[in-house]
Amino acid sequence: MPALDEPLKKTLGAPTAKVMAEHLDLHTVGDLLHHYPRRYAERGELTQLADLPLDEHVTVFAQVADARVLTFGSGSGKRLEVNITDGSGRLQLVFFGNGLHKPHKELLPGRRAMFSGKVSKFRQTFQLAHPAYELLDADTDAGSVTAWANQQIPIYPACKQLESWKIAKCVDLVLPSADEAVDPLTPALREGRGLIALPDALRKIHRPQTKADIAEARDRLKWDEAFVLQVALARRRYADAQLPAVARKPVADGLLDAFDAKLPFTLTDGQQKVTKEIFDDLATEHPMHRLLQGEVGSGKTMVALRAMLAVVDAGGQAAMLAPTEVLAQQHHRSITEMMGELAEGGMLGGSDAGTKVVLLTGSMGMPARRQALLDLVTGEAGLVIGTHALIEDKVQFHDLGLVVVDEQHRFGVEQRDALRSKGKQPPHLLVMTATPIPRTVAMTVFGDLETSVLDQLPAGRSPIATHVVPAKDKPHFLARAWERVREEVENGHQAYVVCPRIGDGEDEPKKKQKAAEEDPEKRPPLAVVEIAEQLTKGPLSGLRVEILHGRMAPDDKDDVMRRFAAGDVDVLVATTVIEVGVNVPNATVMVIMDADRFGVSQLHQLRGRVGRGSAPGLCLLVSEAHEASPARARLGAVAATLDGFELSRIDLEQRREGDVLGQAQSGVRSSLRMLAVIEDEEVIAAAREEAVTVVAADPDLERLPELRIALDALLDQEREQYLDKG
Repeated sequence: MPALDEPLKKTLGAPTAKVMAEHLDLHTVGDLLHHYPRRYAERGELTQLADLPLDEHVTVFAQVADARVLTFGSGSGKRLEVNITDGSGRLQLVFFGNGLHKPHKELLPGRRAMFSGKVSKFRQTFQLAHPAYELLDADTDAGSVTAWANQQIPIYPACKQLESWKIAKCVDLVLPSADEAVDPLTPALREGRGLIALPDALRKIHRPQTKADIAEARDRLKWDEAFVLQVALARRRYADAQLPAVARKPVADGLLDAFDAKLPFTLTDGQQKVTKEIFDDLATEHPMHRLLQGEVGSGKTMVALRAMLAVVDAGGQAAMLAPTEVLAQQHHRSITEMMGELAEGGMLGGSDAGTKVVLLTGSMGMPARRQALLDLVTGEAGLVIGTHALIEDKVQFHDLGLVVVDEQHRFGVEQRDALRSKGKQPPHLLVMTATPIPRTVAMTVFGDLETSVLDQLPAGRSPIATHVVPAKDKPHFLARAWERVREEVENGHQAYVVCPRIGDGEDEPKKKQKAAEEDPEKRPPLAVVEIAEQLTKGPLSGLRVEILHGRMAPDDKDDVMRRFAAGDVDVLVATTVIEVGVNVPNATVMVIMDADRFGVSQLHQLRGRVGRGSAPGLCLLVSEAHEASPARARLGAVAATLDGFELSRIDLEQRREGDVLGQAQSGVRSSLRMLAVIEDEEVIAAAREEAVTVVAADPDLERLPELRIALDALLDQEREQYLDKG
């Protein structure tokens, strides 16, 4: 068995190995070697007692002058005070509680030692509380004193059952195995990039002599993570490129041309550029895999619809998948409206050039559903819009040529995979997202997809002003917010009020209710049902206020949305169901209650629902968070910029990347231990280029067995499947 695959219990013993497995997910010698220090504590340069800087970590070499134990707190508490001197000055050390027994026995007057800790001041006296110390023999030379003082002490991610210094001792036991680490990089690649060998990097990351050691080790380990991941993604892209697909080339004077002739506006330069990229992909005989990202309202749906029409022209069918029924119904409605008689192919009054556009959702009645399924299998329907109901076994297509997935992050990999298997050959795939993704994340998370970006808004879109409303500090600001809503309604416009919770009793666990009664600080998030009632009785009385949330019956939701779109409702109090795709150009103001309980990208998405017409938009972020809190800083960032890419960067920095490969949510331990997706943009870009070259020359990595081993380690079963289905 290779040394790095040895179970930890062989080296460390069963009890320690059990704690490592259960609490740190470390099972083998290799796992522990890749459990890198989070940071390094410096014992600091040797400092003379006369020159001690306050609030800094120092190491001093001194002799114990005296020591005494004092009691306090009516005799129940004990404190050990030790005074030390180095000839230039004096310093006090203090130890409390159980931590004083060992130093009380060891730090006797006359003993010399090195002491390391953070300098603080108590009653005008400099002191170190609970310093680390190393007793020195009479014959310790000055050289070893300096070496000890300048050491970098690794601080490991630890747990209650296993402190950092115990992990450090365990690492010492397995560190000799680092010599046997298989290096995935060829000597040529390593030297070309100026990287040290992997065994050296592992030794230096765990036991650095200098700061330069840490930097060298980090550079090497970051590169490995980026490179191995990009090789995995490059192999996926290569494998996809080998799959057969039917080339779908637009036909002259077909459905697409008829549709374009009806358009009352011209496409933006961005839409034209992205359309060309998509049409070029559709014309090839291997499946397109493209990610289309663009701000809310940048016209992604128009680009996707034209691609779908081109595929219908070429004899295929196109399916659009939406994450919710509300959104599927809305897409269906807006697409049929845009297409007019072209969406009524084969029907009375329909156009000869047209096709049928069907909707398929889980809540449809049986007769309508049966008809939709029939239209799909016969090929009568060229376009279908639906939720994941489209993926069920019963759904069969005549010739599925293109799948458009809306809002990637709400749609599981398995679902994309199931839909893909509906075609006779793999269909082309276009994934749309309105959450702007920083370039590096796109390369890392969606690295198997080519990326197109729509970054200009269509003409006629208005700017959105965003302000934070500090409801707790300045209640009159909130009163003014409701006045602004009234003013907008009086001017003929409409408003959204967004709450984090429904509040119909079902989403409120009893335990939480009780906790909220006992501690008002822990109040549950504001709820749609309650806020709507308060508004109709209070600041918005007399206005037509309706509610919308995910637990309403589909028909009721659709009815409310339709009346809001028609202007029969003044104020819609809703949960985030309106986050994606709801398009009401007459809505000009949005008030987001408890805005600090939403993520940065989500707030950006929500505010994109206003200002969609010619009148300017206003978004008010209501929060009771303290002015100096991180939550308020987040809201400030949203108010300060309309640039979604900038906000997605901030969002990611705050949430941590999560497991970039697996399905784990953000904030969980990442499979990337050293690489920070946001900071290491250059490393990721360079690794991607290198990976493409390597895979093009040797797709199965037959000549690179070491790289293959590293890949297998990164892509355990679950992640391999995840990528395969990607």
